[in-house]
Amino acid sequence: MFKKIVITSGPTLEPIDPVRFISNRSSGKTGYHLAMEARMRGIGPITFITGPTFYLPAQVEVIQVETAQEMRTAVGEHFRQADVIIMAAAVSDYRSLKYYPEKLKKNSDRMTLELAKTPDILLELGRHKRKNQILVGFAAETEDIFANAQKKLIAKNLD
Repeated sequence: MFKKIVITSGPTLEPIDPVRFISNRSSGKTGYHLAMEARMRGIGPITFITGPTFYLPAQVEVIQVETAQEMRTAVGEHFRQADVIIMAAAVSDYRSLKYYPEKLKKNSDRMTLELAKTPDILLELGRHKRKNQILVGFAAETEDIFANAQKKLIAKNLD
């Protein structure tokens, strides 16, 4: 069966200054329930790589990260040994181009924040997966749900 499974979960937080960040509404429940189900079925060992969330499964290896880059590094350290990788994390698509070491003050009615893309971890994994690895991704869409999910499945070499 499967020797090792990696499951990602939760959001990532991309800092702007010491008190603000860019993120999304991910709770981490999907990854948590996937890890619990795999554990109940005796699939393992399980490495659970998660952004900030309250949903942390018991009796699995838990690696907590915060940013997309930290998620990328942690996944990269476990990717080669994994038979199954389930990317349920909602990784932020963008980060602030500049980190402000002091809290930004409300000095004006408007502020422009320049953003830069974060790494596309799922795309990178799809390009490097072994023939016998299973790679699962998720598509959170608001329009053309099935068409966009199908495009992602093909473009990122998912199973």
